[in-house]
Amino acid sequence: MASTAERMAAGTGFGAFAKAEELKKRLWFTVGALIIYRLGTYLPLPGIDPGALSDIFSQQSSGILGMFDMFSGGALGRMTIFALNIMPYITAAIIMQLMTAIVPSLEQLKKDGEAGRKQINQYTRYLTVLLATVQGYGIAVGLEAASGVVSDPGLFFRVTTVTTLVGGTLFLMWLGEQITSRGVGNGISLIIFSGIVAEVPSALAGTLELGRTGALSAFLIVAVFIMAVAVIAFIVFIERSIRKIVVQYPKRQHGNKMFGGDQSFLPMKINVPGVIPPIFASSLLLMPVSIINLTGGQEGGADWLVTLNALLGRGQPLYLGIYMGLIVFFAFFYTAIVFNPQDTADNLRRYGGYIPGIRPGKSTADYLDQVLTRLTVLGAAYLSFVCLLPEILISQYSIPFYLGGTSLLIVVTVTLDTVGQIQSHLLAHQYEGLVKKSKIKGRNR
Repeated sequence: MASTAERMAAGTGFGAFAKAEELKKRLWFTVGALIIYRLGTYLPLPGIDPGALSDIFSQQSSGILGMFDMFSGGALGRMTIFALNIMPYITAAIIMQLMTAIVPSLEQLKKDGEAGRKQINQYTRYLTVLLATVQGYGIAVGLEAASGVVSDPGLFFRVTTVTTLVGGTLFLMWLGEQITSRGVGNGISLIIFSGIVAEVPSALAGTLELGRTGALSAFLIVAVFIMAVAVIAFIVFIERSIRKIVVQYPKRQHGNKMFGGDQSFLPMKINVPGVIPPIFASSLLLMPVSIINLTGGQEGGADWLVTLNALLGRGQPLYLGIYMGLIVFFAFFYTAIVFNPQDTADNLRRYGGYIPGIRPGKSTADYLDQVLTRLTVLGAAYLSFVCLLPEILISQYSIPFYLGGTSLLIVVTVTLDTVGQIQSHLLAHQYEGLVKKSKIKGRNR
C-alpha cells in the first residue's frame, strides 16, 4: 500500500486544487494585487510631457536606465507614479541587514524574536521613505533639466513629484507585504516578476521587428532565443540541485522496544540566497547611476559626470566588475544570514543526530561551514555567469534586457518558489482532509 505522503503527493493535482478553497482565495488575491500594480504603472506623473519624455528616454534605453525600467515594468520609461518601483525598499532592507551585522543594538533586536524583527522592519520603512525622497528629488530635478519635459517647472512640481513617487513606493511596499501574508509567494519578488513578464511580449515584438528591418540578423535572433532557453534550463538545474549531508540518529531503548537508528539527510542548496544577490546588486548599482543620468551625466553636463556615466554604461568593464563584485558579496552575506552552521550543529546534537565521521559540536559546525563555503563559491560563480554573460552579449547587439540573464533568473526563480508554495498549500489541504477523514472513521467505530 502507498504511504500517506505518497497518497498526498499523488493527490496534489487539479482535483485537489478545485477543492482547496483557501488556496484559490490566496491566488485570486495575488492576481488582483498584481493587476492593481500593473494599472499603476500607466498613471503618469502630473506636469510631464509624455512625447518629450519618450524621445529623451529612448536615447538612454540601452543604458543602465533601461535596466531600471525593466525592474519597474516600464513605469520609469513612462514616468508614472510607480517609477521608483520597490527598489528604495530593497535598498533600505540591504542597508538594515548590513547594519544589523555591525551595530550591536540592532543585532540584539534581531535576537529578541518577533518583537525585535518588527522594530527592524519599522526602521526599514523609515529608511525607505528617506531613500525614496532623495531619489524622487533627483528625478524631479533631472526632469526639470531636460528640455521640454516639464510644462511648469518649479517648487510645486518638485514637491508633487517627490510626494507622488514616495507614495507610490510606500504603496508597493504595503502591497508586497499583503501579497506575502494573504496571497501566495513573496510579494516583493512577485512585483518585480510581474513587471518583467508584462514587458516580455513587447520586447519579443521589438526584437522580431529589428530582424524584419535588417538591424539584426535572423541567425543572431535565433541564437539569442536558444541562449535564453539554455540559460533557463541551466537555472532550473542549479536551483533544483542540493548537497545531501548524511545525518545519523542513534538507537534508543524504551522499555522492551528499540527506537531510532534512523538515517536522514540535511539538504543544502547550491544557491542558498536564490535571486536576492542580483536584485540587491542591481538595486545598489541603479540608485546612484540613475541619479547621475538624470542630473548631468549626459552630454553638456559636468565632464566628470559624463565620464563616470560612460564608464558605468551597460556592458562596460567597470559596470560588469562592480556588478559581479556586488553579486559575490551578497551571495556570501545573505547565505551567512539565512544559514548558521553553529545553530544547525547545536540542533543536531540536541536531538541526538550526528554526521558520520564528524564529532558533534564545534567539529560539526566547522564541517558545515566548510561545505557551505564551497557551495556558496559555486553559487556565486553560477549567479555571476548567468547574470553577466547575457549582459555582455546583449550590450553588444542591443537585444532587449528582458532576454538577459538577470531577468531570466528572477522569472525562473520566482516561478519555482511560487509553484513550490502552491504545492505546499495543496499538501497542507490534503493533510487536513486526511485528518478529518480519520476523525470521522474513529467516531463511527
